[in-house]
Amino acid sequence: TAGKFAEAVTQAMHGLGMPGGVFEVALNALDEDAAKPWGLDDIGFLISANPGQSPQSLARIASGGELSRMSLAIQVIASDGSAIPTMVFDEVDSGVGGGVAEMVGRRLQELGSNRQVLCVTHLPQVASQAHHHYQVQKSNTADSVTTDVIELDPQQRLEEIARMLGGMTITEQTRAHAQEMISKA
Repeated sequence: TAGKFAEAVTQAMHGLGMPGGVFEVALNALDEDAAKPWGLDDIGFLISANPGQSPQSLARIASGGELSRMSLAIQVIASDGSAIPTMVFDEVDSGVGGGVAEMVGRRLQELGSNRQVLCVTHLPQVASQAHHHYQVQKSNTADSVTTDVIELDPQQRLEEIARMLGGMTITEQTRAHAQEMISKA
C-alpha cells in the first residue's frame, strides 16, 4: 500500500509543477515493546523535488511552496476513493505563483467536480478556477469586528479577480486579463 500511495503522490507532484520529483514512504518496523497506538511502524515521508536528488525527509528539506503542493498532493491521493464529501484548504497555494498556482487551481477545480472543496486563496490563478467565488469581508466598529461571507455574482467575481491581479488600481486591461483567466478556466 505504501508503494502504491508513493507512486500516486509522485504522479500528483508532477502535475503540480514538480516534474521529475519523487515521493517515497519509509516504513521502519518497531519492536513490539515500542508499539504505538497507531501500530508497530514508524512512517516517514521522503521527497526529492528535483530530478537527480536523493529523497530526504519532507519536513527537513521542503520549501514553503513545496510543502503546500505536497500537502495538496497527499491529501488528494489519501482522499481518492473515500466518501469524504467536503475538503477545506487554507492557503494551500502558499509560496507558489504564476503557472504553478494555475496548476494548483486546476487540481482543486478537478476535486470540486465530485466533492465540495472550500479554498482560501489570495491568488487570482487559483480563484479564477473556482466553480463558485466567495469574498470574506471584515468590518470593524469601535466595539467589535464582524465577518461576512458574500457569494459573488459574475460581475463582482470579475472585479475581484481584477483586484487580485492589479491591486489598488483596476484598469480595463486588468479587467480584460481577469476575464481571460475566468474564461480559460
